[in-house]
Amino acid sequence: MASVFDYAPAPESRSVVDIAPSYGLFIDGEFTDAADGKVFKTVSPSSEEVLSEVARAGAEDVDRAVKAARKAFGKWSALPGAERAKYLFRIARIIQERSRELAVLETLDNGKPIKETRDADLPLVAAHFFYYAGWADKLDHAGYGADPRPLGVAGQVIPWNFPLLMLAWKIAPALATGNTVVLKPAETTPLSALFFADICRQAGLPKGVVNILPGYGDTGAALVAHPDVDKVAFTGSTAVGKAIAREVAGTRKKVTLELGGKGANIVFDDAPIDQAVEGIVNGIFFNQGQVCCAGSRLLVQESLHDELLDSLKHRLSTLRLGDPLDKNTDIGAINSAEQLSRITTLVEAGEAEGADRWSPACELPTSGYWFAPTLFTNVTQAHRIARDEIFGPVLSVLTFRTPDEAVAKANNSQYGLSAGIWTEKGSRILAVANKLRAGVVWANTFNKFDPTSPFGGYKESGFGREGGRHGLEAYLAPSSPEGEH
Repeated sequence: MASVFDYAPAPESRSVVDIAPSYGLFIDGEFTDAADGKVFKTVSPSSEEVLSEVARAGAEDVDRAVKAARKAFGKWSALPGAERAKYLFRIARIIQERSRELAVLETLDNGKPIKETRDADLPLVAAHFFYYAGWADKLDHAGYGADPRPLGVAGQVIPWNFPLLMLAWKIAPALATGNTVVLKPAETTPLSALFFADICRQAGLPKGVVNILPGYGDTGAALVAHPDVDKVAFTGSTAVGKAIAREVAGTRKKVTLELGGKGANIVFDDAPIDQAVEGIVNGIFFNQGQVCCAGSRLLVQESLHDELLDSLKHRLSTLRLGDPLDKNTDIGAINSAEQLSRITTLVEAGEAEGADRWSPACELPTSGYWFAPTLFTNVTQAHRIARDEIFGPVLSVLTFRTPDEAVAKANNSQYGLSAGIWTEKGSRILAVANKLRAGVVWANTFNKFDPTSPFGGYKESGFGREGGRHGLEAYLAPSSPEGEH
């Protein structure tokens, strides 16, 4: 018999979003077919339902889009900053007005829970456009020279884990600084970028300022290699980031790379346990762990280990996995069959290497791509699950005795994107944070983002910063003549 405390289904309506049966490329303000006529299908990860057919850009389409962006650059960069700001403010307001529609679309195409797209992704998307709209007429005061100039055409390649948010991180500062854009969304999540193209038209953005090219890896490679692209911005895997770095080496292209991570979440014995448990869950199970800065390595002080693990397991048993459009859902679908296979392979390696695997009782849906929230104990630093980025809902638990040991273990990684510290002592927070080689360090929280704060990593987590005043630098040339490339 069902408990009176059981959740009733609370599905968000799909009727708020109208997905067309097919979409073209967005070049020079118009939707158009790919030059070679190629298309691909985008599916919903939670059901494997085909959502739409999308044009697949090739090298010829990349060339068309870059030429359109180059042509638009002259007039766009010549606009006073206050005029560019008006367009960004308009885009931000339209995003707010269409946020429910966009949240449902993102959940359908990506697989993440609707409460995440609704409450986290979309508010941050709008906030980034509002924030950089405010910078557009103040670039002389940003700290990059008295008359900083835009670079020209920005080629941007974004991942599938936060499709619309990563678009905002890239496009908002590029437009605010006077650059034009050619953006390639991930092949598994092209729809929100194409809806954004429609928002650009709705906002009256001049043709060619933003161009959207759905496609596969070859599309991104052609964009990065195009000789008339002045700036490359990439978020994705470290392997692809290294390939991009090799491609642009020796050219004058400016590059920012935001790559993988294996974030350490450090819990000291004086930490508030309930608060820490919520932070741990948010750190690794938000967006099914498909987050570059996920707190995928939990470092627990030995004396607290057993108590914390008991609380954490109890909390995991309350998480709800299922229909991402249900407002009660905590854990949605894995983005693709390929990603699910990678997660499964690494988890099997963890078991084979001797770590202890645990998951709460969890019934997985029969269709779609799903993986139960999982944690490993008895993990050593030699285990693959403690070294490799799994990019899934999998937590590796290690222990430490002293702050120095915690720092040494946290820094023992080829990555350096994020870290978390949980303790009641402010002095300990400052002392430990200062020794961590991570681009972002959270204290008594995790996965908190704000458009005013820079984000980026060290080592194989990439270089450059996005967000905040620092995010302007990647799109400005303090001493170069305008348009030179």
